[in-house]
Amino acid sequence: MELARLPRDWPYRDRIRRIACAPNDWAVLDIGEGPDLLLLHGAGGSAHSYRALIPLLAGYRVLAVDHPGQGCTRAGNRARLGIDAEAEDLARLIAQAGWRPQAVIGHSAGAALALRLSEIVPLRAVVGLNAALGTFEGAAGVLFPVFARVLAATPFVPDIVTRLWGNPATVERLISSTGSRLDAEGLGQYLRLVRDRAHVDGTLGMMAAWKLEPLLSRLSQIAVPTLLIATTGDRTVPARISRACAGRMPAAQYVELLRLGHLAHEEAAPEMATVLLPWLKARLS
Repeated sequence: MELARLPRDWPYRDRIRRIACAPNDWAVLDIGEGPDLLLLHGAGGSAHSYRALIPLLAGYRVLAVDHPGQGCTRAGNRARLGIDAEAEDLARLIAQAGWRPQAVIGHSAGAALALRLSEIVPLRAVVGLNAALGTFEGAAGVLFPVFARVLAATPFVPDIVTRLWGNPATVERLISSTGSRLDAEGLGQYLRLVRDRAHVDGTLGMMAAWKLEPLLSRLSQIAVPTLLIATTGDRTVPARISRACAGRMPAAQYVELLRLGHLAHEEAAPEMATVLLPWLKARLS
């Protein structure tokens, strides 16, 4: 999506800027003062998903980045949409921009990316919100990646998705299927993303290239202090995934919130902040 096409009421529209750093033309929301705090959204979203949490992060400089091909970041190389390549490209962006991220907050796939990034860039803390740190079980573990690659390689699929899913009723059902409930404004923002062909194409490309197994095999070696927050109402990534992963990591803590769904940081940002802010302060002070 082009920045010029964002509606005037898009969250923090006037604080989003472009940074060209090969191979991508990144869209970065840059706001606030204090220690650098990097925010990474989940697959299919954009930095806008942190709209309710950002006001609660006073005292930090928030740097919220759109994934390549999603939101307003233009992907320069479709072969670099997987977790390892994106982490490398993010590290290059961080170095070029002169950022010094003290911590990374990642939602869903963004949490996995945050942990991978911690293996490349020195970080003092990582927070995962309903972290997508599991692979599909049984036959789905074999079939879903293949299906995703087929979809991503088929040129007309993004157009079909935007036509079939780009209506308010379907977007509301998709969001509800995650266990979360968003207000009309939040639903409208996701509707705009679903209607954008480039965003859908970038999301499918990320799904097709996403391979978690190597990262999962190294969890016991990731020593960065990590907080994994999961919610019992998440229908996308069961809470047991974060609980199990925290148990395998030497410096991880697990916190469980009741009822909320996969997009808990959007539907109940104050409750999420009550957990993560004291934890961050204790590690960054």
